[in-house]
Amino acid sequence: MKRILSDRSFQLSIILTFIFFGTGIAFLFMGLADYSWILFILLPIVLGIAIGAMPNKKYTFIGAVIATIIFLMGLYIPGLSGLLCIVMTLPIIVPLIFLGYIISHLAKRYKTIKSTDKFSMLLLPLFPFLIAAPAEHFIKKDKEVAIAVTTEQVFNYTPEQVYDAIKSVDTLEADKPYLMMFDLPIPTKCVLEKEEVGGLRTCYFKGGKMSNADFGGGTIVERITQLERAKVLKMDVIEYHLVGRKWLGFKEAIYYFDRVGDSSCKLTRVTTYTSVLTPRVYWEPLEKLGIRQEHDYVFSNLANDLKKKYKR
Repeated sequence: MKRILSDRSFQLSIILTFIFFGTGIAFLFMGLADYSWILFILLPIVLGIAIGAMPNKKYTFIGAVIATIIFLMGLYIPGLSGLLCIVMTLPIIVPLIFLGYIISHLAKRYKTIKSTDKFSMLLLPLFPFLIAAPAEHFIKKDKEVAIAVTTEQVFNYTPEQVYDAIKSVDTLEADKPYLMMFDLPIPTKCVLEKEEVGGLRTCYFKGGKMSNADFGGGTIVERITQLERAKVLKMDVIEYHLVGRKWLGFKEAIYYFDRVGDSSCKLTRVTTYTSVLTPRVYWEPLEKLGIRQEHDYVFSNLANDLKKKYKR
C-alpha cells in the first residue's frame, strides 16, 4: 500500500482526475458547458489519455477510478448531485477513462508519443475540452428534447371512482420502487384547488430514502387544460421546483379513464418531460425508467386508496 501511495504516477492520476472533472463542473456553473457528449464522453476520454501517458501504468488507472468515485461522492455531500445520478454516471465515465488510457498506451507502444510525468505535458489533453465545451454551448440551438412516457393499468372500479381517487390525493403511501431507495423524488400529496379548466393542481415531493437533505424534494404546479369527469384530466406544467434536477423539466401530465366492461377502468397516465442530457442513447432509457417508477408508485397508492374507500 505504501508503494502505491508513494508512486508519482498514482499521485498524479488523482490530481489530474480532480483537475479535469473539476474543470468540467466549473464550466457547468459558469454556463460554458452543457450536460452533453463533451462533458460525459470527451472529458473522460482525454483524462484517460493523460493518465495513460504516464510511465507507471500499473497504478495510474486505479488512481483515476478512485479519484473519480471520491470526486462524484464529493458532489453528493453538499447536495450538488444525487446518489442516483452518481450511480448512473459511473458506468459511462469509467469505461471511457479506460478507453482513453488504452489509446494513450497504444500510442506509446507504437512510438507515437513518449511516456512523461511532467505535469504541464499531462494537462495538454484537457485543451480539446476547454475549446469544445464552450463552442458547443454557444453554437448548439436545440439543447432540450421532449419525451412522453405512458403507463397503463386496469382497476376493478368504475372510471368515476378512479377519477375521484386520483384527482386529489391527501397522502401517497405505498411500496416504493427500488430507485426511490436512492433519491428518486417521492410524491407525497397532490392538491387540486379548483376542479375546472384553468384550475391548479400542486404535487409535493420529498427526497428518496438515501437522498442528501432535501435533494429531489420540491413541487410541481399544473394547470388544467382539459377536464371531462371520468374521461380525461389533462394538465400543463406551469412551474416546477425539484431540488438538484436542473437538467430535467416537465411539460404535461394527462390521465385518461377508459371504461372496461361494466365496472372496471383502464387508467392511462402520460407524462411529458424535457431533458438536456446527452448522449440520449444512454440517458433516455434511464430517465424513462425513473418516470415509470413514479407512475408505478402513484398507481400502487391509488389501488390502496380505492381498496380502503370501497372496502374491497
